[in-house]
Amino acid sequence: MKKVITYGTFDLFHYGHLRILQRARELGDYLIVAVSTDEFNAIKGKQCTYPYSHRAQIVEAIKYVDKVIPEENWEQKERDILENDADVLVMGNDWQGKFDHLKNICEVVYLPRTEDISTTDVKHHVKNERSIAVKK
Repeated sequence: MKKVITYGTFDLFHYGHLRILQRARELGDYLIVAVSTDEFNAIKGKQCTYPYSHRAQIVEAIKYVDKVIPEENWEQKERDILENDADVLVMGNDWQGKFDHLKNICEVVYLPRTEDISTTDVKHHVKNERSIAVKK
């Protein structure tokens, strides 16, 4: 069984989140998703709309996801890979090269972000009471 692991905040879950989880799962048979805790997001300077428990439940309900774990700090990726016997680490290409040091314990894949959607954009549109233009 080929295990894949990925990380994210997954606030205001949208199509881009779904696509990265779908594409990550296509790289293996079992997908582990580490969802950033509220405390870790505070360290990163992020404030989420939804608390960790809600975001984790949403991600856990996605059919591509087999297991959800908390992401509590920057340094835990190596431990998570080893403890979960992950074969592939998947990250968005906005992190390109930042996790290459983990290539000695697993394959590292950087996937392109889904164009025209981001949580920051969603928050901006909601704040300004505008709809989001979606490409079909």
